Amino acid sequence: MPTFTAPGGAALDGLGVRLHDGVATLRVWSRNASSVELVVFDETDLDWVTDEADLERGADGVWEVTTPLLQPGTRYALRVGGPHGPGNTFNPETLLLDPYARGLAQGDGYEDWRSVVIEDGFDWGGAEKPQVPLDRTIIYEAHLKGVTKRHPDVPPALHGTYAGLAHPAMIEHFRSLGVTAIELLPVHAFASEPRLLERGLTNYWGYNTLNFFTPHNAYATEDARKQGPEAVLAEFKGMVKLLHEAGLEVILDVVYNHTSEEGIGGPRSSLRGIDNASYYRQQPDGAYIDTTGVGNTLNTAMDAGARLVLDSLRYWAQEMQIDGFRFDLAAALGRDASHEYSREHPLLTAIRDDPALKGVKLIAEPWDVGLGGWQTGNFPDGWHEWNDRYRDRVRNFWLSDIDYARRASAPVGIGGFATRLAGSSNTFSKERGPLASINFVTAHDGFTLHDLVSYDVKHNEANGEDNRDGADTNRAFNHGVEGPTHDPAINAARRKAMRNLLGTVLLSAGIPMLTAGDETGRTQRGNNNAYAHDSALTWLSWELEPWQEDLRAHVSTLTRLRRENAALRPSRYARRDVHTPNASVMDWYNQHGETMDESHWTDPGNRTLQYVAASTPVDERINRILLVVHGTESPIDVTLPTSIDGATKFVSLWSSADEQPRVGTEGYAPGDVLPTPGTSMRLFRIE
Repeated sequence: MPTFTAPGGAALDGLGVRLHDGVATLRVWSRNASSVELVVFDETDLDWVTDEADLERGADGVWEVTTPLLQPGTRYALRVGGPHGPGNTFNPETLLLDPYARGLAQGDGYEDWRSVVIEDGFDWGGAEKPQVPLDRTIIYEAHLKGVTKRHPDVPPALHGTYAGLAHPAMIEHFRSLGVTAIELLPVHAFASEPRLLERGLTNYWGYNTLNFFTPHNAYATEDARKQGPEAVLAEFKGMVKLLHEAGLEVILDVVYNHTSEEGIGGPRSSLRGIDNASYYRQQPDGAYIDTTGVGNTLNTAMDAGARLVLDSLRYWAQEMQIDGFRFDLAAALGRDASHEYSREHPLLTAIRDDPALKGVKLIAEPWDVGLGGWQTGNFPDGWHEWNDRYRDRVRNFWLSDIDYARRASAPVGIGGFATRLAGSSNTFSKERGPLASINFVTAHDGFTLHDLVSYDVKHNEANGEDNRDGADTNRAFNHGVEGPTHDPAINAARRKAMRNLLGTVLLSAGIPMLTAGDETGRTQRGNNNAYAHDSALTWLSWELEPWQEDLRAHVSTLTRLRRENAALRPSRYARRDVHTPNASVMDWYNQHGETMDESHWTDPGNRTLQYVAASTPVDERINRILLVVHGTESPIDVTLPTSIDGATKFVSLWSSADEQPRVGTEGYAPGDVLPTPGTSMRLFRIE
């Protein structure tokens, strides 16, 4: 096996500050600079310069100084000078952050930041990464502040904090839901854009990274913030430790595709002042090539940009013990020197192959906004992808198709939906298998589950952009009334639609992802782009009505059934007449219990199927399930199949038609007729 070599090789090792022998070595990469200067500040007055030192240029564009000026807790910045001309934006008076800084301190202004020297160290007390197998992984996407801010059992001092997320009340909630991994919206240090601050808003989601190595200061408790960056870091690690002890993994949503420096003329805080021409994608005249929609794109075709990303991932995976990463606009990271996406981009393969990242879960948002940016299904082996094809097909089947059918007839049959249910084999190669797919119907960006079944169109007026922002195509269905209603029939239909969507995600082959609050029907009042609202609009409410408690019980039931039934979570695609370990052999029947033929798949008049999956496990018991799916609003009778080898009984496990999950189980025989309500699902175990 070839030796792994990181982008840039040994020349780019050890960037940032390294403490040793009572002194420190600072290494900074800048190919085009003519001078780099270290500036040291007073600990309490960040405008008081106490010392300065020049860095010397070495080989491969690395500038270096070894000095006793840098000690644990030291506040420092860089000044970088260089030539003028297209692509260069050097200003030797500007104070810049070290891109590899492990800690940050903020002064008085928006751009008034200082790097802080951190002495890494933490007692993990034997806590280890849970290493949850992929087939058993259930992801819970959450905003760290939003999920804890209003929880009544979390002490007020911990609301919205790292410590609050690891409070026993939160851990009990996560475990009772049955999720295995908490995927946090960005917690790298980030800044709000000036345009938002001018409107009295804030970048709540955090997709505007200031520094790739530092936890966001505002998510720490007040006590930790007062003590300084070292205490903030310790609180973050303490959160990870407690979640790991509870068997929960921590996945970070990471934003390496761009930085908070925005377009030319935006804030100059770090990379732009250090070597703008190298760190950002540009035309020959210096105009930015923006494939992210926010002004700039990190140039990962350059070794220094790629290495910055890889070194950050190593730090979070090793020093912070993070279990996985979800890469925002990941297609931007895979663009080459011609700015075209390449599946075998050196950075994408390095992330997968780096021994320091062995066992880390890698999840791509497989698109960006540049030309050729939609790449679902086209990431390297070893990566997992947000499956937008799955999202759209499932929404269509349960929502927009039903809406259309009320005015005419259903536009399509059940074939496309069945493909997604069975693991999206038309999107992912057989080598990657169904677990390459992250299955979801909602995420932080877009309607909540409740709003998806309650609104036909977005209502983003509160964002201050005249409702122009946010997606216009949502495949939503309000079931007859836009927004809140007291009509009991409409509310019942909405609740069942939510159960159908949740049931589909949790019973499909692939890795399921839930969005925080969907388990209790959280609403954002029709806002499908609430990125700028740090308020009760986006914080989870924990004061629940009975129907919300019932919905949460459905989620807990579905995650338990997924754990208990291996046929629901295959690792590989099955092949006819070939035994494939850890696959699920699938058979399909129509409403009459007959084997589906081609006409059944494509006929818009047929939206009912019976899906049989039989597991081929290596270390579990053989398991078979039957899932009945009915996708029109008219009730029908379904005849249970009689031709399943060895099947003598179908044990009822779950039904989306039930307002509350049933405690008991019912048994049916092959050939029994099952009255099936409109738009519903029902799961059985085959005995």
